[in-house]
Amino acid sequence: MKMNKLVFPLVIALAATLASTGCKKGTPKTTIIPGRNQQIVGGETGPGTLPSGQPIDNGNGPGFNDKPGSLSTAGLDMFDGMIKDPAALAAYTVHFDFDSATVKKGEESNISAVASALASNAGDKLLIEGNCDERGTEEYNRSLGERRALALREALAKAGVDPSRVRTISYGKDKPADSGHDEAAWAKNRRGDFILLHPKAGV
Repeated sequence: MKMNKLVFPLVIALAATLASTGCKKGTPKTTIIPGRNQQIVGGETGPGTLPSGQPIDNGNGPGFNDKPGSLSTAGLDMFDGMIKDPAALAAYTVHFDFDSATVKKGEESNISAVASALASNAGDKLLIEGNCDERGTEEYNRSLGERRALALREALAKAGVDPSRVRTISYGKDKPADSGHDEAAWAKNRRGDFILLHPKAGV
């Protein structure tokens, strides 16, 4: 009888220990986007599973000047009320390789044409929209679209465009140019669009 009284508390203690330690699961490894509280789960590599968010607006957002090769930027108020002219520079859209934000040498003529258009009218400004194909998660593709827009902004700066005249935004995979689901469509969707901005009449 005494033996049972001693064994019973030991069995209870052992069961409690196993219950508290046996159910722990490892935390999945994720990569944090620098300067943003978001998780990267892969880009342009598989079906996105996370809900849609708002576009990343990098006109003067937090952490903008922490990026390598970052350039000075004007505040968003400098772009208030400007009139969008998406057709003006539509022919100069820049396309990117899969999962890349590197501006290819073959796109240099498009960069030069956009720089010339801005040089011809000092009152105009520019919005660069970064886009991705449908593969990958929302968060990763917004980050990739942001990097693409910033790479184009830097290329324009090297071509003589004042960076304070350029605002960037990322739509990730939310604004496809082609709604298809094959490589031909994806190649069209991995892009940076240039939207010319005209000042309001009388300004």
